[in-house]
Amino acid sequence: MTAMAHEPLSQEDVLLEGFLALDTPEGFRAELIEGEIVVTPPPDGDHEDCIGLIVNQVIRRSRTEMQFSGNKGLKLRRGGACPKDHVIPDGTFAPLELRLYRGADSWMPCDGVAMVVEVTSTKPQADREAKRRCYARAGIPLYLLVDRETAQVTVFSEPKDHDYREHCARPFGKPVTLPEPFAFDLDTADLL
Repeated sequence: MTAMAHEPLSQEDVLLEGFLALDTPEGFRAELIEGEIVVTPPPDGDHEDCIGLIVNQVIRRSRTEMQFSGNKGLKLRRGGACPKDHVIPDGTFAPLELRLYRGADSWMPCDGVAMVVEVTSTKPQADREAKRRCYARAGIPLYLLVDRETAQVTVFSEPKDHDYREHCARPFGKPVTLPEPFAFDLDTADLL
């Protein structure tokens, strides 16, 4: 019997393999964000209410017809020595004409995604910082952050390198403009 020589696995390969092999409890989700495995519990009702209110407005008011996916796994560009980020935004919007989700794997590339949405919950700093950098690095045009702790909505736009160059924050109750391809003012009054 002869032994086969194998290339040694790098630390990032071991991390990625371990992450992809995770078996999380029902309702929990695991993400690989900037080299850290993050597991979050199922969202509460207020979290889901925020998502529903945003989805309803986007579907009704967006200039471009949009398709929505909740909790869709996205493979993003790697940051530094870390493996590719594997994130699950609370919401992902893409132009309907692309049919981006049809036939997609559990973890799909983010090409064609117009906007991701996060509503803060158990780890708000990850949404405010690490995920913002991940989405910008991936070139996702818009990142909508609903920060329940600070009671404000922020639209991040113009991704460049590891961050967004522009952002517009409004307190709950004040409208915030979603630029093209959406081109409407998102009403945040119901988020109060």
